[in-house]
Amino acid sequence: VFKIIVTAIVCVGYTQCFAQDNPRLSTYTFGEGYNFTNANGSTMKLQGYIQPWMDTESYVDSDLPAETRFRMRRLRLRLSGKSANERFGYRLQLDLAGQDEAQREGDVTDARNFLLDAYISYKITRRIELIFGQRATYTDNRELFMNSNSLQLPERSRLTSAFASIREFGLFAKGTFRTGGGTYLKPYVTITNGDGANAFGNDRGGLKYGARLDFLPFGLFTNFGQFRQADVVRELTPKLVIGATWNYNHGITSRRGRNNGRILYLNDINGNGVLDDGEERLPNYSKFGVDFLFKYKGFSVLGEYHKSWASGIADDINLRNDFFNDPNDFTDRFRGRENPTSSNFIDFTPQEYVQRQLMLGEAYNIQAGYLFKNGISVDARYTHINADRFSFLNNATFFNRPDYYTIGVSKYLSRSYGAKLQASYTWVNAGEFGINDNNGNVLPDDERVFRLMLTLSF
Repeated sequence: VFKIIVTAIVCVGYTQCFAQDNPRLSTYTFGEGYNFTNANGSTMKLQGYIQPWMDTESYVDSDLPAETRFRMRRLRLRLSGKSANERFGYRLQLDLAGQDEAQREGDVTDARNFLLDAYISYKITRRIELIFGQRATYTDNRELFMNSNSLQLPERSRLTSAFASIREFGLFAKGTFRTGGGTYLKPYVTITNGDGANAFGNDRGGLKYGARLDFLPFGLFTNFGQFRQADVVRELTPKLVIGATWNYNHGITSRRGRNNGRILYLNDINGNGVLDDGEERLPNYSKFGVDFLFKYKGFSVLGEYHKSWASGIADDINLRNDFFNDPNDFTDRFRGRENPTSSNFIDFTPQEYVQRQLMLGEAYNIQAGYLFKNGISVDARYTHINADRFSFLNNATFFNRPDYYTIGVSKYLSRSYGAKLQASYTWVNAGEFGINDNNGNVLPDDERVFRLMLTLSF
């Protein structure tokens, strides 16, 4: 199915723009892409951006040297278009840097996953649109489906990295309805595989169901500002969107729905230590969130709250797969560290162990910034994570950090998102039991992170 969708997108794009007579460049706006129009009225847009990056991590009261790395954070190319009557649309987006949004956060990732978006859309009416394929989901927190080249700070908040599934494959529906007095309602409904992006192997578990409802009391944002963070267009009147979101993943096989078949549990009915059909005991994973975005004359505020929990954890689990070594091997040991940084391992019940592998807890994120007319933006963010007693959010290497304080300064080199230089400094509060560095060394105190990034878009 996936290969068919990608092939269809390429064929549709070629047919509409290159196989027609006299395709021509109609408009170009720096940072917004090239727009092509065909003689038959169909359109195609070509966009892309590059983000070279540097970050430095250091630790308070530690003899360990600071860790500095340079990398191409993103190198993205997007092809999208619409039919002449604008009912059919498509998008194909690649990240040629091959970097995964989830890297260095406790999940096994493949740095060669170049494919981001691949979908076909159809407008049932002027107000309702259906999308089939892979894309960023609408039912995670608000920051997740904002464009990466429009972020206020170099990186997304820790709430996003802790709970968001990033991209999913499935069916997406969205609507835009005017409700009187200049107000709007935007509902979203999704049915996906629940296994994240590029998860097209042997599917484990069931589907994921999600919904979001957004209310815009002061009308629509200018130039897709609802999906962009900094107020580059400097809204002339106040703009606000308030939303609530919920999703339910039936039979999850990863920490938060980014992978397929990574973490498995079963009841060994036959006593042979292997996985047979009908023996899987997979937990369900749910999330709920509320959020808002406000913009006015260069000032912007984003607020988010998200909570996750597990349900349907079977009481007859007696085997799990060894996902840290060979995921096809199974063991009846349910052991873990007594606390996040302890060297003492103890036994947990299977139900406790299942919860320890999931991202369970709650978090809120609040950030604000002001973009001056000279192109300088000053921004600040505070993120708090409250992990459940049994949760992977207590992992000392990747999480176990309840508070993140960030300040940032950006210089927009044009009156758009076309070019900007961003720097930020984050103070990370160590958890109750301390934290580990990326090599597993126990650290005595807090963590500090400096980030620097250049964005060039066309």
